[in-house]
Amino acid sequence: MSQINSPAELDAFRKGILAKRDPETPCISICAGAGCIASGADEVIAAFEAEIGAQGLAANVVTKGTGCPGFCERGPIVVIYPEEICYLGVTAEDVPEIITETIKEKRVVDRLLFEDPATGEKAVHESDIPFYRNQERNVICNNIKIDSKSIDDYLALDGYSALAKALTGMTDEEVLEEVKKSNLRGRGGAGFPAGIKWEGSRNAAEKTKYVIVNADEGDPGAFMDRALLEGNPHSILEGLIIGGYAIGAHEGYIYVRQEYPLAVENITLAIEQAGAYGLIGKNILGSGFDFKVIVHQGAGAFVCGESTALMTALEGRVGEPRPKYVRSNIKGLWNRPSVLNNVETWANVPLIINKGADWFTQIGTEGSKGTKIFSLVGKINNTGLVEVPMGISLKDIIFKIGGGIPNGKAFKAVQTGGPSGGCIPADQLDLEVGFDELTRAGSMMGSGGMIVMDEDTCMVDVARYFINFLTDESCGKCVPCREGLRQMHKILTDITEGNGKEGDIERLEQLAEAAREASLCALGKSAPNPFFSTLRYFRDEYEAHIREKRCPALSCKELIAYYIDPDKCRACMICARKCPVNAIEGGKKTIHVVDQEKCTRCGTCFEVCPARFNAVTKISGQPVPAPIPVKERTISRKSK
Repeated sequence: MSQINSPAELDAFRKGILAKRDPETPCISICAGAGCIASGADEVIAAFEAEIGAQGLAANVVTKGTGCPGFCERGPIVVIYPEEICYLGVTAEDVPEIITETIKEKRVVDRLLFEDPATGEKAVHESDIPFYRNQERNVICNNIKIDSKSIDDYLALDGYSALAKALTGMTDEEVLEEVKKSNLRGRGGAGFPAGIKWEGSRNAAEKTKYVIVNADEGDPGAFMDRALLEGNPHSILEGLIIGGYAIGAHEGYIYVRQEYPLAVENITLAIEQAGAYGLIGKNILGSGFDFKVIVHQGAGAFVCGESTALMTALEGRVGEPRPKYVRSNIKGLWNRPSVLNNVETWANVPLIINKGADWFTQIGTEGSKGTKIFSLVGKINNTGLVEVPMGISLKDIIFKIGGGIPNGKAFKAVQTGGPSGGCIPADQLDLEVGFDELTRAGSMMGSGGMIVMDEDTCMVDVARYFINFLTDESCGKCVPCREGLRQMHKILTDITEGNGKEGDIERLEQLAEAAREASLCALGKSAPNPFFSTLRYFRDEYEAHIREKRCPALSCKELIAYYIDPDKCRACMICARKCPVNAIEGGKKTIHVVDQEKCTRCGTCFEVCPARFNAVTKISGQPVPAPIPVKERTISRKSK
């Protein structure tokens, strides 16, 4: 690799890359993100390379392992350019047919296309699939087009052009003003305006300053930052360098969880490649600006997503939060001005510099500009990453993009904002997605987790689950968080196990209020959100658990029982054979009965009972009907 010493050389280098690439040459992009790799993407990539070689097409076909394009439910995903033919659920066995039919004969392999479950229509192109068609993908759109290990692929798509524009066409103050004008708010949770944070560091008296990428993504079900780091690491690097230039920092850090090995590998490689081209290091693009980047692997503590805890960990100490007497953009890492933004925030910066703040502010609501990436998971047909404009309704995300709730179940709630977020019920589905709107609804934007729940979800148990997670992840430094959350978890567990009592709700409210008001950091202050939001919208479920010892969702194990309806049982013996504790009595031509003393409430009988019989039911808060006498259990007495 040769050093690029000016914007003119960068432009010439880019043109050189493009000159060697025929846009009509077939290019097979295979998602090589962590999700698709888990589904066999490595074998698919190897099969393509082998088949292309075997058919003598190596000089005429390009293959590349790319980042995650989002539709994780249907991986491994393959997109063939220039036609943009999208194949889903591809296996190594499908590869010879794809090469023969699509690459050589220009025919579509119909069985690998997306089929709309409602209409039966098939979508040939990625942009025709409802999951993609209803999004606005500005940040993550290049993931499927770029070899995640190739800087040349990023340069070919105008990569580092924003850096060149900022370093040689704008003053550092002009860059700052453009980011301020865009009203880019931090995508990591709090939604603080990035430009104002940057300005505080820039104006600080201390000369040594730092810019930091928060890639300590620990929310259950969230993988937005991981997908960007794995798929398009140079976009984050470019934004980080621009941020360093704007505030006068010459050193940047990427704090990434070590549980993300592919992300660590790709961002480390990207730094090496950018350094070899002179885009990181001394005198970048001849501008006189020097900048270096250091990758730090976190040990997996959720609390290190909090700014002061993250910086304490970067300093080599135990990752615990500290009081914010002075904001970290004034006194942060080593008590020096430090700008900390998350992965997605930094990835937006090159777009703002290249396209302008006016373009950015045309997207979104009055208080929330641009797009936001969410991980859409849970009881939803189309799980994956979605990027949508701020202001879109929850209903459009869940039903137009997510495809609705599986198995004909009813939507009940969506939890946004990670473990410290809140649950929003069905009557709030028209709510616009924005920082302020979600906060008013009792939840938060957070980093972008979105967990969908159906009618079978117990909201008391949801609160218990997230409080349990946060109890485990509390650093234990302050009493309201350490002890308050522990006691909240104990009370919630008692309620879900049928041991709740009058006054428990009030005790939970007192503990939650104390944690929210008196905890040291944002983890403790926001930890009660799951409880507050579920109580706000589903108080009747709490009362049913406590007063009637009943779980309305038929979910809490200790409050339900399984019962075989004698009028529906056909003595097929499937449930009896599958029961792991032999709790089902009965035989051929003999109606089955669940022995409630032996039953562990595992639900196996409910799951395996044939739908045409539907004989096993769940009940809660009521006595199990007495079994019919043994002499009356013969199936012969019943009409078939």
